[in-house]
Amino acid sequence: MKTSITPTLVNLYHVCQREMWLHAHGIRMEHTSEVVYEGKLIGETTYERRSDRYTELDLGIAKIDFYDAKNRIVHEVKKSDKVEVAHIAQTKYYLYLLYQQGIRGTKGVIEYPKSRTTKEVQLTSDDLVKIPQLLKIIEQIIASEQCPKRITKHQCQVCSYFDFCWIEEAASA
Repeated sequence: MKTSITPTLVNLYHVCQREMWLHAHGIRMEHTSEVVYEGKLIGETTYERRSDRYTELDLGIAKIDFYDAKNRIVHEVKKSDKVEVAHIAQTKYYLYLLYQQGIRGTKGVIEYPKSRTTKEVQLTSDDLVKIPQLLKIIEQIIASEQCPKRITKHQCQVCSYFDFCWIEEAASA
């Protein structure tokens, strides 16, 4: 199975490799999650006039919703910073994809409207080495016939895949 590695998969790699594998194999549960819906709602309603100022940029395997071409800034809106490391990785991958297309001098801004905070993200020379290595790891996981084992993290309880991953626990209770 050859899969294009999307920024979403890079994000999920840092959250849960099982969810990443399932997502890559077309097993999607997001439509059942109130948490996912709330995140989408925040993204769509927080900066309603933003689309007047910024461009939606289609990179083929990824779509940047809010790109400030004048200042070369990728704006990424997230519900909370609980998995900020995943948000940073996803944003750096957007910057990497832009870099691959010859767009230099970009930066990212992750915005958390609920907490009214932001996080600036830069693509470093170290990232230019590490990101291709990460993509190879992600490709290997996705290419595996076996779904990665279930993990136990606090965020599992609000994950859209919770029932999928924990169904045998409920059945044996």
